[in-house]
Amino acid sequence: MAVVTIDSASRDGDELNLSLDGWEGPLDLLLSLARSQKVDLTQISILALVEQYLAYLNDARALKLEIAADYLVMAAWLAYLKSCLLLPKDPEADPSPEEIALRLQLRLQRLDAMREAGARLLGRDRLGRDTFARGTPEGLRLVRKSAWQASAFDLFAAYGTVKARTQPPMHVVHARSVMTLEEAIDRVSRMLGIAIEWTELEAFLPATDDPQLRKSALASSFLAALELARRGRLDLEQDAAFEPLRLKAAA
Repeated sequence: MAVVTIDSASRDGDELNLSLDGWEGPLDLLLSLARSQKVDLTQISILALVEQYLAYLNDARALKLEIAADYLVMAAWLAYLKSCLLLPKDPEADPSPEEIALRLQLRLQRLDAMREAGARLLGRDRLGRDTFARGTPEGLRLVRKSAWQASAFDLFAAYGTVKARTQPPMHVVHARSVMTLEEAIDRVSRMLGIAIEWTELEAFLPATDDPQLRKSALASSFLAALELARRGRLDLEQDAAFEPLRLKAAA
């Protein structure tokens, strides 16, 4: 809606002053009038806003301009709001005048935010006016490079997997000095005729400096003593657990 205002001082003179304003609707006009108070939209005076709007319509009627119906509807609604704010409150009225005024403030804030967002969009650079695209865009060349990330454990595990797959495992038993059970039975049997009294098991072991052979001889001699005791050829004696084991030929 456009409004043309003619200065009364210039009607009789040669100078003609025109004031042109345009709004997209009554709410846009209310936003312009609210901004004229130069305060925050949440702090505007609703009564002053109503009076400004009604004064504007009075000036428009004085100029004999055609007023749109929605402007008149907004004027009637604002007059009703003003009367509700000035007159005593009716407890049965729903909604209250304060709620109506708050809704009007929220609508004005929303309209103000939309207008600012539209102004920012229009203020951005436009393609073909402010910025221009390149005439012949260059093609993109894609370069692929592999970036391997692995820890030392991952490398060792991968190497072990490949090694186990390509080379079959082979178990090698190294030769070592041992005393078989048969040799131990034969040695203990021969020495039982020499030892008349109780003799510890270590006395039946061969004299050697090889620790592996000594361990094998001890284990084989122990099994040989058990086997000969089962046959009834010797007696075994031990005072307590983990005490030395003593042997003697059976009576």
